[in-house]
Amino acid sequence: MRVQLSEVSLEVEASGEGPVVLLLHGFPDDHTLWRHQVRALNAAGFRTVAPTLRGFGASDRPEGGPEAYHPAKHVGDLLELLARLDVDRFHLVGHDWGSGIAQGLASVVPDRVRSLSLLSVGHIGAVRDAGWEQKQLSWYMLLFQFAGLAEDWLARDDFAQLREMLAEHPDAESVIEPLRAPGALTAALNIYRAGLPPEVQFGTDLPVPSLPAVPVLGVWSTGDRFLTERSMERTGERARGPWRYERVEGAGHWLQLDRPEAVDDLLLSFFKEHA
Repeated sequence: MRVQLSEVSLEVEASGEGPVVLLLHGFPDDHTLWRHQVRALNAAGFRTVAPTLRGFGASDRPEGGPEAYHPAKHVGDLLELLARLDVDRFHLVGHDWGSGIAQGLASVVPDRVRSLSLLSVGHIGAVRDAGWEQKQLSWYMLLFQFAGLAEDWLARDDFAQLREMLAEHPDAESVIEPLRAPGALTAALNIYRAGLPPEVQFGTDLPVPSLPAVPVLGVWSTGDRFLTERSMERTGERARGPWRYERVEGAGHWLQLDRPEAVDDLLLSFFKEHA
């Protein structure tokens, strides 16, 4: 369904009945990333809300440059969406950039968050402090800062470089297709430009708040070529509430597509612990 908010209109998949689970995707996905989890969670008695974030997929791409895509803008969209859907308390799940946005949302309304599940991407401080191996894996985040250059490099030769980055993505072709629309690739990249400038990525003196005092599940997959296990394990040091760490064997960065049943089971068991 389409939900009109004050600044943007978002595509939202909402289904099921019961306690609410808010599912947030990352770059360069949309809400269909969660289709396996939606089915499993609905069958287990949960109501799922999976929006396509501003700048991605079929949701609006506002003008105004990178600041229109700052993580705080996404948090504002989600608070408004939850109000429109009459959602009070909820379980919160984020993957990739969705993990960062989920952390921001949980920090704003911790009293409404039953649990916080972070897939692939942990706390920014833990990612930043995870050592040289993580910095090497994060090389593309610096490239994405260069407007025009990054778009040209990714889209050249029918998105050859992006295809290489998405080599393990089961939905690579369907993810790339919406990025062909004018302005779509820039909109998707703007979250990096607004939310992860170089001083945030590498400024070790820049203070980063700890996670809010809510139950946190961190999940990392052994085939992730963008994030180290250390970056997720050390997220536990930033947690002020109960912390649980799990690793998923035999899955790449898009673990909810590679090993959906394993991810479903982890989420359901964690929700049961923190009903």
